[in-house]
Amino acid sequence: MLYEAYQAQADFLAPFQAMADLTSTAFRESCAGPLVNPFFRRFAAGAELFSRARLTHERPPFGIDFIEMDGKHVDVFEEVAIDTPFGALLHFRKAEAPEQPRVILFAPLAGHFPTLLRNTIRTLLPDHDVYLTDWHNARDIPLVAGRFGFDEYVEQSIAFIEHLGAGTHVVAVCQPCAAVLAAIAVMAEGGSAAQPRSMTLMAGPIDTRVNPTTVNELATGHSLQWFEKNLIDVVPRKFAGRHRRVYPGFMQLSAFLSMNLSRHLKAHVELFQQVVRFEDEKADATRDFYDEYFAVFDMPAEFYLETVERVFQKHLLPRGLLQFRGRPVNPALIRKTALLTVEGERDDICSVGQTMAAHDLCAGLKPFRKKHHLQAGVGHYGVFAGSRWQREIYPIVRNLVLSTE
Repeated sequence: MLYEAYQAQADFLAPFQAMADLTSTAFRESCAGPLVNPFFRRFAAGAELFSRARLTHERPPFGIDFIEMDGKHVDVFEEVAIDTPFGALLHFRKAEAPEQPRVILFAPLAGHFPTLLRNTIRTLLPDHDVYLTDWHNARDIPLVAGRFGFDEYVEQSIAFIEHLGAGTHVVAVCQPCAAVLAAIAVMAEGGSAAQPRSMTLMAGPIDTRVNPTTVNELATGHSLQWFEKNLIDVVPRKFAGRHRRVYPGFMQLSAFLSMNLSRHLKAHVELFQQVVRFEDEKADATRDFYDEYFAVFDMPAEFYLETVERVFQKHLLPRGLLQFRGRPVNPALIRKTALLTVEGERDDICSVGQTMAAHDLCAGLKPFRKKHHLQAGVGHYGVFAGSRWQREIYPIVRNLVLSTE
C-alpha cells in the first residue's frame, strides 16, 4: 500500500536526515566568521535542506505563553477542557483575567494541525475567553474508538458548545463552517439552552455551487468512488490507529504543494541562500513557515468522503436536503444566534458568495442579526491571519460578540 511505502521510505531516511541536521548545525556554528570558506557554508546549507526534506505528524506547539493586555504582561495557560478520542477542546486560560465573552474557535479537520490558527487565537485572546477544537491525528486513534464521519463531527461540535453553556460565541474557520451551521441548527430545533449568542463563519464552503473554484471543480470532476480508490489508505501497523482507513496527511500535502510547486521550490532556494549569507532573521521566518506547513495530519476516511459528498458534490445543506441522524437540518429554525459571514476578495479556495449563502439559509433571523463582510485585497489565509485580519476583520468580529452580550 502507498502509506506503507511512504512510511518505509521515511523510516529509511530518518537516520540520514538526523545526521545531516547534526552536520548542518556543526558547520553553522564553526562558520560564524566572515572569512570562512564559502564551500563549507554551502555544505552546511545543503545539509540543512536535506535534513528538512521530511514531514512531521505531531502537532507543533502553539507557543502562546503570554499576551499583552492594557499594557500588562498576562500569562496564558493551555488546558484541556474536554478530551475525546477524536479531538479535544483546548482552553487558553489567562492568569488573573476579568470575566470575558467565551469564544469557541472551530479549526478545520483537514491536512494540517490547528496551530495554523495561532495568529487568530493571539488576536482573540485580549478581549475573549478563548477555546479551540484540537482534532486528533487519525493515525493515532485506535480502531476501537469507532468511526468519525460528518454526523459524528456535528455531534461532537454540539457537545463542545453545550459544555461551555449558555452565552458562548462560535467562530468557524473554513472547512467546518457547514458542519457548525448544521450543529447550531440542530441545537435550535431541539431548543437547547446552550444555543450560541453569535456565530461567525469565515471563508467556509456553505454553498460551493457559487463561483466554483479549482478545489470545487476537482470535487465535482470525480466520482466519490474515485476519491475512495485514489486517496484513501490504511494506517500502517506501527501506529496506534493501525488498520484505520484515512486520507493521509502526506497525500493532502502533496496536493497542496502541486498547486504552487514553483513557489515552494523558490522558497527553498532562497532558504539555501539565506543560510549561506547568514541572514538568520529571514531564514528563521522561512523555517517557521515550513515547520508548520510540513506538519501533516491524517483525516478519518469516513469524514473526508462524507464531506466531499454532502458539501462539495451534492450540496445538501443549501438545497435543504442535509440530514443529521436521519432528521432534516433546517437553519431557518435559528433565531437566537446572530450571524456574521466573512469572505476574502481574492480567496481561490472558498470564493466570494460561498459563505454568504448562509444568510439565505438562516431565514428565521431578523435582518439586524445578520451581517456580511467582504474583505478587499486578501486571499483565503488573509481572512483569519495577518495584518488585514487584525486591523480590519477582527474589530467586526469583536463588535458582533459585544453587541450580543
